[in-house]
Amino acid sequence: MDKRRVVITGLGAITPLGKTVQDYWDGLLNGVSATGPITRFDAEKFKTRFACEVKGYDPKDYFERKELRKYDMVSQFGIISANMAIEDSGLNLETDDTDRIGVIWASGIGGLITFFDEISSYAKGDGTPRFSPFFIPKMIADITAGHISMLNGLKGPNYATVSACASSANAIADAAMMIRHGYADVMVAGGSEAAINEGGMGGFNSMQAISTRNDDYATASRPFDKDRDGFVMGEGGGGLILEEYEKAKARGAKIYAEVAGFGLTADAHHLTAPHPEGEGAQKAMKIAMKDAGLELTEIDHINTHGTATPVGDVAEINAIGKVFGDHAYNLSINSTKSMHGHLLGAAGAIESIAVILALTKNVVPPTINHFTDDPEIDPKLDLTFHKAKEREVRAAISNTFGFGGHNVSLILKQV
Repeated sequence: MDKRRVVITGLGAITPLGKTVQDYWDGLLNGVSATGPITRFDAEKFKTRFACEVKGYDPKDYFERKELRKYDMVSQFGIISANMAIEDSGLNLETDDTDRIGVIWASGIGGLITFFDEISSYAKGDGTPRFSPFFIPKMIADITAGHISMLNGLKGPNYATVSACASSANAIADAAMMIRHGYADVMVAGGSEAAINEGGMGGFNSMQAISTRNDDYATASRPFDKDRDGFVMGEGGGGLILEEYEKAKARGAKIYAEVAGFGLTADAHHLTAPHPEGEGAQKAMKIAMKDAGLELTEIDHINTHGTATPVGDVAEINAIGKVFGDHAYNLSINSTKSMHGHLLGAAGAIESIAVILALTKNVVPPTINHFTDDPEIDPKLDLTFHKAKEREVRAAISNTFGFGGHNVSLILKQV
């Protein structure tokens, strides 16, 4: 049976670069660094005292006070971005068959703020268990998918994907599969993360995964730079509406792009480090290309995982070189994490949105904060340093990888 085509008809985002998709895109094109001193808690004693927070965020702008008792910040960001995407899609949930609309929503960590606060409160007490009845429902990683479905009456497939920093890319791939194989006609997919707290920053500090460039935090996220020292923590959410092509066309929907293919693999190598030659990443890209039915020369752009970790960046660039050969020099390669930081489980969603907009606008956002070439990275590659690049973007790859060796490559293309 021929697989059904899947297109993107709605986008929503709340990110460190802005609280709308347009603000996010403007920040990307202008090469804005969203990094600043941490305001969520007193980070004075931490090795890293900066992050990419959502600026000026007040949950009361979006939710009634009574509602907020039920929502960790990870769910708040998820609900906001999902609702934006639904509105952008023009779907009429009062007349559409909501049994055929599902939600797959990701988070790499879940309600870490709630978990930390509840356990801290107990530890500081006299040993008497006094926990909020909302503790568990606010903390579990699947709950945002549940909230989005309940708030909108969506009764199709509903669950969460958890694969560390690949989580929301997995959600998009799973949502596309649901539509391809007839389990749903429309899917709300994406991810959110809110891990900028004592536990999140302290844990990543102890792993030596995040930058400690406190004296120059605005340029701390330095993908592909010789002196990179780790990623910058981000937060927020990104939502996409995936829809069966014929249904979208019949209702006159605005179609941004097509989900042409995806590849899912595992490194089976190391707890946190990628395979040094990027074997899993190579296979994910190759599988995605085969799934999409595209030639290597039809890919114009790759938004890399590009976290600015010493080993990760080189492994991914090596993988791209091995997969694309000489065509690698025709690609516009970037890492938008240089601007918005690393949103962990939400990274795949907001970076897919960046790729979709690159396709629709024919412009590739820059990789900022590059100062010194890395001798391990081929200097002839176009890593889109410093400035956005106008060019035709027919099809593009969004790469997302996670601790545990999870690899996801999504291929999006013009319709």
